[in-house]
Amino acid sequence: MIEKQPSCDDVAEPALLPVSVAQQRLFESLKPLTTVERVSIDDALFRVLSEGVVSPMDVPAQANSAMDGYALSSASIPSTGEASLTVVGTAWAGRPYKSEIRVGECVRIYTGAIMPAGADTVVIQEHVRAADDKIDIDSDVTAAKNVRMAGEDVEAGQEILAKGRSLQAADIGVMASLGIKSVNVFRRLKVAFFTTGDELQSLELHKPGDSLAPGMLFDSNRHTLAAMLKTLHVEIVDLGIVRDNEEDTRQALLKASELADLIVTSGGVSAGDADFVTRAFHDLGDVSFWKLAMRPGRPLAYGNIGEAAFFGLPGNPVAVMVTFLQFVQPALRFLSGNTDVFAMEIPARCLSKLRKSPGRVEYQRGVMRLDENGELVVESTGKQGAGRLSSMSRANCLIIIAAEKDGVMPGDKVMVQPFRGLMSA
Repeated sequence: MIEKQPSCDDVAEPALLPVSVAQQRLFESLKPLTTVERVSIDDALFRVLSEGVVSPMDVPAQANSAMDGYALSSASIPSTGEASLTVVGTAWAGRPYKSEIRVGECVRIYTGAIMPAGADTVVIQEHVRAADDKIDIDSDVTAAKNVRMAGEDVEAGQEILAKGRSLQAADIGVMASLGIKSVNVFRRLKVAFFTTGDELQSLELHKPGDSLAPGMLFDSNRHTLAAMLKTLHVEIVDLGIVRDNEEDTRQALLKASELADLIVTSGGVSAGDADFVTRAFHDLGDVSFWKLAMRPGRPLAYGNIGEAAFFGLPGNPVAVMVTFLQFVQPALRFLSGNTDVFAMEIPARCLSKLRKSPGRVEYQRGVMRLDENGELVVESTGKQGAGRLSSMSRANCLIIIAAEKDGVMPGDKVMVQPFRGLMSA
């Protein structure tokens, strides 16, 4: 009988490492950045804070009006019926009324204007009867309404942004509103990457109109990796295509380890005669894990080569993207000092029948949407082969099917990972 070796098509293999165990090993081995630099807030978008940001002032700095109307003392509000108040001046945003308001007086005030001394209430202009320099109000006026109190949004000395936060557009605006012009952030990570394979044709060397030689493929993985790395705002070093021989592979890995904090490759990590990344990595590096109980992405190598972390991703295009999203992306966020490292997972009702055998976590491509009842639903993009890169383009999420599951029936609840966020890349 033929002695068969484990393969990616096997339903289960005892030697495969569960994804949760692999992720635990990953984060136990990674060492986040410690190098800090100070940058202008205009250059700080998506940079990670190396220390918390503390407000130097109250926001608002003074009590001010939240509405256009009239500022008055709550002592002027009648307990029953109506009261007539004298309008003694006007308060504008940036031009405050400088005298004190007495009982029986009021000031015409506009949104954002500082509350005059003696005033603690704003009645909106639609709720008064105005004539000449008088207004009439009634007992329905609520004391202290329509006033933004000093420090209501932010108090002086309050930490407004925590260490480890990847700065978003709103954060930049908040710091600007507090007069903060620069901030301390961790330096950017540097990531070197290359693809492997004699069959790969570089787009840079391809002339439009020329046909591919038999057996050759355009190198899509390198461009996919570059695009995904750019969304993480790291410095990237593209080392191109490395051909299938052990010496070239060894030299590329050594060069990458000298240039970068993290290395990513695609292809050559299975156990075949032409899988030179596997051989070179086991020779040059410290291997933490190699084969995982996941699909797609079973042959995923992780460890260190010198001081650089190393990820050897599979060669199939979908497996490259899935393993990147589940391992490389959270690792890069963690190394960057970011405290928010894992992708969001949310429940959805599945509309498709999904085939799966127990033993490995599966990440299937899906399209999620809100149905007519406002419920989040998801359906498969169709056939799930690891070479069907167009299915990733059609998808807007990954459907996660736990290792112990033997498939999904229409109507079952599943967890999904959305591809896109509202205000982040």
